[in-house]
Amino acid sequence: MTLATLSDVLQPALGGGYAVAGLVTLGWEEMRAYVAAAEAENCPVILQAGPGCRAHTPLPVLGRMFTYLAENASVPVVAHLDHGYTHEECRIALDCGFSSVMFDGSRKPLQQNIDETAAIAQMAHEAGISCEGEIGFVGYSGGEASAGTDPAEAARFARETGVDAMAISVGNTHLQQESGAGLDEERIRAIEAVTEVPLVIHGGSGVPDEQRLKLARTSRICKFNIGTELRMAFGAALREAVNRDPTRFDRVSILSETHDPVVAATRHVLRTMKA
Repeated sequence: MTLATLSDVLQPALGGGYAVAGLVTLGWEEMRAYVAAAEAENCPVILQAGPGCRAHTPLPVLGRMFTYLAENASVPVVAHLDHGYTHEECRIALDCGFSSVMFDGSRKPLQQNIDETAAIAQMAHEAGISCEGEIGFVGYSGGEASAGTDPAEAARFARETGVDAMAISVGNTHLQQESGAGLDEERIRAIEAVTEVPLVIHGGSGVPDEQRLKLARTSRICKFNIGTELRMAFGAALREAVNRDPTRFDRVSILSETHDPVVAATRHVLRTMKA
């Protein structure tokens, strides 16, 4: 398959009653496991390079890793910049082969968020790639509190920015290690009533499996970002591999034992979004 844009995978999902997983990566071992899981489930996948990943590995390297996996996969793979905070960061990702960028202006005043997101969406579209924006702030477990998305502001944001996907704050929280109470479906329906853009849930690890599946099938939510629950699966597998033989020191041998558990955990995630 060739590298896919975000619109390439979200528009069919919107019409087909399913969602696509935006999987937060930290290294090669996870990336290849995510693609293997998507191939096993025969569904598209979005590989996401967030701030933590970029702090560890430069964008040009990540771009090559993502595009290599995409070019050799049997399913569509999106190379996505997650939580880009500046125009320059998004431009570098574009130049490095990413097929989608997400600009996060959610902490900024509404008009500033609209203006900056619109400029990045225009840059992305001129380059033939997709752009995701965020309206309403999605907080962090044990950290910053969320600020819910106002439906009227969401309608204006979608209309004036031209984004291909819109991340919203509807009870979701980043970095949740356990399923929470679930999303605010009343707020989701109010946002759906005033916009046609595909919707995105950040902090998807905290959304119960049953609600993920229901919303994937019955709402305009076409993308759930999943990071924490898969990092937990990776960490558990790595810990078991290290503890099994304290004398072993070869990192390739140790890390190879994370592959199958992460593939299994990822396949479970993907099944919670399928039609």
